[in-house]
Amino acid sequence: MVTDQIADYLTRIRNAVSAKHRVVEVPSSNLKKEMTKILYTKGYILSYKFVDESAKSTIKIALKYHPETKMSAITSLERISKPGLRKYTNSKELPKVINGLGIAIISTSKGVITDKEARRLNVGGEVLCYVS
Repeated sequence: MVTDQIADYLTRIRNAVSAKHRVVEVPSSNLKKEMTKILYTKGYILSYKFVDESAKSTIKIALKYHPETKMSAITSLERISKPGLRKYTNSKELPKVINGLGIAIISTSKGVITDKEARRLNVGGEVLCYVS
């Protein structure tokens, strides 16, 4: 039994990137699906597929690497809000990751969105993770 689903999700991706795997498979949840969609739209992953089998549903994520240097598009994944200590922020104090080069994924009342979208919508929420 995993207590922190998001930390497990990020760790699986981080481990697959460090081992230079092409595809990583993670257990599915609605929050992880939304985070995966954000990673895809922002260009951090190549593609994804939601696999719904009878007993368990999973997400297959194809990781993105530079064709010549073999460097991953994801350089760091950092969990911010933890089950023991939640981190909330309002719209005026939203974090900038690497001065805007990375993204922060935030769970808001408008759904799971990036820090830039939250600033545009003028909403705050729980800071889930930083991606760069």
